[in-house]
Amino acid sequence: MEFSLKSLTLLAATILVGLSAGFFYAWLVSVIPGTKKVLDITYLETMQSINLEILNPAFYLIFFGSPIIMIISMIQQYQSGITFWILLAAVVVYLVGTFGVTILGNVPLNDALEALKLSELSEVEIIDFRNSYERKWNSWHWVRTICSVISFILMLIGVFIYSKSIFTNV
Repeated sequence: MEFSLKSLTLLAATILVGLSAGFFYAWLVSVIPGTKKVLDITYLETMQSINLEILNPAFYLIFFGSPIIMIISMIQQYQSGITFWILLAAVVVYLVGTFGVTILGNVPLNDALEALKLSELSEVEIIDFRNSYERKWNSWHWVRTICSVISFILMLIGVFIYSKSIFTNV
């Protein structure tokens, strides 16, 4: 693959989407099963803590950087035929299924959890909130995990097609 701005942007976008997909997948197969085994109050306290700590530059780079660099890369590929269309599909899937689901699904649930004063809730209220929150949050998480993996696969296909076109034009 030639090392032009176009190819470096495509590579960077693919790496960021891969990191995003890996992050969501790792959460799905490790954190979710682990938190299913803890007490209700422990679960809610843990999720409150995680929701605060996730707001950091490393997460922002992956979460916000992915769609930005994907869009830039897609625009750069506008004249590239099939590569453009594959990247467009990757962008749409990521924006709707990963970014959109997080902003419109998971974040409102996290905000509702953050607003809770756990020490003021009864045991029944804690159990009820956990059951509702966990079920909805995990369902949205499945969607964003699947969509980020699909976006990553599409990006890999785009890289493959783009690199193949470079080598055939040499």
